[in-house]
Amino acid sequence: MPAVGRAEFSTKHGIFVLFYILFLIIMGVPVLTMELAVGRASRRSAVGGYKALEPAGSRWHIHGWFCMAGCYLLMMYYTTVSGWMLDYFWKFLTGTFTPGSGGTMPDVSAVFTDMLKDPAEMTIFMGLTVVLGFLVVGGGVQKGLERVTKVMMIALLLLIIVLAIHSFTLPGAAEGLKFYLQPSLSRAQESGGLGKVITAAMNQSFFTLSLGVAAMEIFGSYMPKEHTLTSEAVNICALDTFVAIVSGLIIFPACYSYNVKPDQGPSLIFITLPKVFTGMAGGRFWGTLFFLFMTFASFSTVTAVFENLIAGCMDNLGWSRKKSVLVNLIAVFALSLPCVFGYNIWSGFHTFGGRDVLDTEDFLVSNLALPIGSLIFLLFCTTKKGWGFDAYLKETNTGRGLKMSSKLLPYYRFVLPVLILVILITGLI
Repeated sequence: MPAVGRAEFSTKHGIFVLFYILFLIIMGVPVLTMELAVGRASRRSAVGGYKALEPAGSRWHIHGWFCMAGCYLLMMYYTTVSGWMLDYFWKFLTGTFTPGSGGTMPDVSAVFTDMLKDPAEMTIFMGLTVVLGFLVVGGGVQKGLERVTKVMMIALLLLIIVLAIHSFTLPGAAEGLKFYLQPSLSRAQESGGLGKVITAAMNQSFFTLSLGVAAMEIFGSYMPKEHTLTSEAVNICALDTFVAIVSGLIIFPACYSYNVKPDQGPSLIFITLPKVFTGMAGGRFWGTLFFLFMTFASFSTVTAVFENLIAGCMDNLGWSRKKSVLVNLIAVFALSLPCVFGYNIWSGFHTFGGRDVLDTEDFLVSNLALPIGSLIFLLFCTTKKGWGFDAYLKETNTGRGLKMSSKLLPYYRFVLPVLILVILITGLI
């Protein structure tokens, strides 16, 4: 989920970035190759993929149904968050954050609060996200998803480069870059200690790829065997890392230039940064570009998960793509309404730990479905009772490019499961 990071932004300084990249290499790449390998070897979505590769009589494919459920649960709140991005892009484009005729500055905090209180506004932009997403995947992978994704990624890369260059030109930007990129043990202690920073980096590097619910497995099912899956995984992680790091190059210089504290989560994206944009020259233009970038980033996740849902219905229920799109469009829209209403009509509803609807859904996906799902993919690809390490390695190393070494088996069997369990346990705690 690249659009909105889960780790605290206050911990995102030099040491965090170093550990983030480290864990992306030692955890993200291996698990990603496993999802891609299951998809490419089977040429099916999660349930069918397990059925095609699992030993006779085993029940690994049951996890495929949980993957489907996890994807629906993820979209129950992520469509709302993506809708916020689209809403703010529209607000900046149409001048909501432009100073009034008397030079009075808009109340940025009130704009966000008013949006959350308005179920009609949130439903409209959530609905636009759902409809546009399914229109894209309705065209199929080649005609729809692949074509739109390529255009979005090119636009995304150009946007973040332009925004980063602009941030470098702001007064005081050097202090923001220093905070973000220069490792400092003292800042790590201020953020709760080195252990907390390392754990946050581990979580962020793992969750940024949305591994464990077969969101990436479906792309593996469409991949040709021209390149090794290690090369494909490295390329995906490199692009993800580039976007994540450059996003920090945009945000921290801007915050430090305007003496605004880089808060975490929605407060940073929808309150802190709009305050920065309203205070800078050409803020309407730069704010519009930034939220266009955020819309593209979130929409890439939406379309990926939608394609997984469509493929699952086609493979398991025998539906046509058109029927799968229509049924899922209605289902996802309806399932997304509780998250929308959780900030207004159902604002008094809370679950365990006092969580609202969005936080509850996010907890179930991020703290349970993703780590448990990744652990199951790992066990399936490395144990004799599953697909097996030799079969996984053969599929992963098919094609040109980086090869995965067979010497990594002990690491996959004894170290990587422990790291994933650390994520699961710390998330539950």
